[in-house]
Amino acid sequence: MSKSNVETVTSTTDRIKLGLAVLVIAAGIVGYSLLDGQPAVARVAVFLASLVIAAVIAWFSEPGRRTLSFARDSSNEVKRVVWPTRKEATQMTGIVFAFVVFMGILLWVVDKGLGWVIYGLLLGWR
Repeated sequence: MSKSNVETVTSTTDRIKLGLAVLVIAAGIVGYSLLDGQPAVARVAVFLASLVIAAVIAWFSEPGRRTLSFARDSSNEVKRVVWPTRKEATQMTGIVFAFVVFMGILLWVVDKGLGWVIYGLLLGWR
């Protein structure tokens, strides 16, 4: 079993900030619903604005800063990845498709063979 520590929100101010962010998102959803007669652009703008405000509020909490740090680290890791060339990707895709077709045919043959043995030989139904 893994003994990794799960980091939780322990600070009361962080809990309040995250709760406020959730309330702002909920207010954006309610605002979207209440603006039923308005143009779709205005409704979407209200919801997106609530998401932005909630993100800013959450960013000022410790979990928000950790999330931002994680995003930066992830971005740096993606930059270090050696991506396959187009030719390599095409070859690997072809191999995967060929394997899937082969396995499909193999499973079909096994299914038909077992059906013939069970129903034809053992039970005599055919």
